[in-house]
Amino acid sequence: MSENESYQRSSWDEYFMEIANTVAKRATCDRGRSGCVIARDKQLLVSGYVGSPKGLPHCDDIGHQMKKTIHEDGSVTQHCVRTVHAEQNAICQAAKLGISLQGATLYCRMTPCRTCAMLIINCGIVRVVCEKKYHAGSESEKMFKLTGITLEYENDEILQYDKQ
Repeated sequence: MSENESYQRSSWDEYFMEIANTVAKRATCDRGRSGCVIARDKQLLVSGYVGSPKGLPHCDDIGHQMKKTIHEDGSVTQHCVRTVHAEQNAICQAAKLGISLQGATLYCRMTPCRTCAMLIINCGIVRVVCEKKYHAGSESEKMFKLTGITLEYENDEILQYDKQ
């Protein structure tokens, strides 16, 4: 930092997003390498990253388990189903530790998928902050709007990764 620059303290959202991106470095699937943290009242509660269920092989070790989804409009997307999403792992960690997520904020790399959105809604999270958009996240966006969950993006770019 130069003499003319003053120190700029991170906002709470920047702080928790930086932690989520650090957590993502533990991810074991290179499709999105996602991490997540959940916080309430400026306190980190739990974290999670994308990876295979405990005791099962990881994508990074044996490859992806790809499934194609054909959508109503005829478009086809590919998804790796070997892993548990970062949001799901964070919510599972809270359940294992007996931590309520009521009124919390979830920080993640991209718009949560439909399944993650349903879990987020049901566990009482009230705000979701994403670094970028997910290419198939519009249904989640609608669900959050209908249930009153605040959804915010650091930027409106769609996160790009291989075999999307």
